[in-house]
Amino acid sequence: MSSGLALRRLESLPLRGMRLGLEAIDAVCGRLGRPERRVRSILIAGTNGKGSTAATLSAIARAAGVRAGLYTSPHLVDVTERIRVDDEDVSRGELDEALAPVFAAADAAPEMPLTYFEAMTAAAFVAFASRRLDLAVLEVGLGGRFDATNVAPAAVSVVTSIGLDHTAELGATRPLIAREKAGIFRNGRPALVRAADADAREALRDAAAAAGAVWHDALEELGVEVERVSLEGTRFHLRTPQGSAARALTTPLPGAHQAWNAALAVRAAELLDGGRPLLSHGSAVSAGVARVRWAGRLERRTLEGRDLLLDGCHNVEGAEALARFLSDAGLERKCPLVFGAMADKDVEGIAATLFPLAAAVYLAPAPSDRAASVADLARRVATVRPDAVPAESLADALARARRLPGHDPIIVAGSLYLVGEAEALLLAAEGHAPQNA
Repeated sequence: MSSGLALRRLESLPLRGMRLGLEAIDAVCGRLGRPERRVRSILIAGTNGKGSTAATLSAIARAAGVRAGLYTSPHLVDVTERIRVDDEDVSRGELDEALAPVFAAADAAPEMPLTYFEAMTAAAFVAFASRRLDLAVLEVGLGGRFDATNVAPAAVSVVTSIGLDHTAELGATRPLIAREKAGIFRNGRPALVRAADADAREALRDAAAAAGAVWHDALEELGVEVERVSLEGTRFHLRTPQGSAARALTTPLPGAHQAWNAALAVRAAELLDGGRPLLSHGSAVSAGVARVRWAGRLERRTLEGRDLLLDGCHNVEGAEALARFLSDAGLERKCPLVFGAMADKDVEGIAATLFPLAAAVYLAPAPSDRAASVADLARRVATVRPDAVPAESLADALARARRLPGHDPIIVAGSLYLVGEAEALLLAAEGHAPQNA
């Protein structure tokens, strides 16, 4: 397949196409010579926090001198964001080269058509194996049991949280969702779990026992004490089973929830090391946590001298984390909020949690055919914020928010599609065209 054709073929596939089951991805990986087995891997699932945890673990690995790959989803601006090696996004050329054998394998008889996510997951395995990396940190896409990443023989499995999201696919209760996410647990391997809900935690514990996984409850094993939360990041103290004393750590990711995400990454590094400090030695942990880069999750950016905070809080649990940050940082009722969401999300629950803390609310259409219209958003949030202002576009909403008096940050929150559009606007304002432009 000639240069660029594989990438164009990927981008012709529906971005949201999904399939329950591992038959296609497993068959294609078999035809490729099992690239998913050639690099040691960690699987990280969860309703919220999995991307931040994965990015932090990857940063710790890099600080320890371990060559690590990071696979995440979705991307905000360009598809190359989904695959990082040594904290750098792969180039479009390298992604095309990784995709070419994937599509060739899928086309071989009998043909195994792949979804967008399956093709990208297989390409990540190929890219990581080709680079001969030491570690692959894999963020699970949806659920766990049937997610394409789950063909990897994870050395450690992590579940960061259990919340009510994607209920049509995963189940209507937290225990049902927990059982789907527990599908990443492996016999004889550590299963590190953080679940505040007692029923979800019990479902995860039962699933770990059934799988023969080694249970590790983060709420029992980790001590996290948040010292300071600000726009610059989060300082906290962490005690782990391998630490003789609590260590002070600082992550550039704002919010008390990011202290817990970082703590999970540190503990996962300890469990991967198996008592042989490599990833988890003190200097690597401190440096990695301090250097993590994770776009679109309470990310601070600047537009024409005004701070923006971009946060893809697309469910109630995410909205609660953002609301707590606004309270902890002393920003309650000071920041204008620009909000957009997919039509199938709990817009009412998000609004009830977050909107009372905003100085003003502007409703913007997210760039997706699955997005709620501005009129629909206005109707659904009317009981909480009848003064929410409909805007024609994200740019219009930002312009309106900028006209408000004050210098507090403007928050762009809700759908990651909306956050991605904001990232693209910022790149354009800085004179940088996206790679796929």
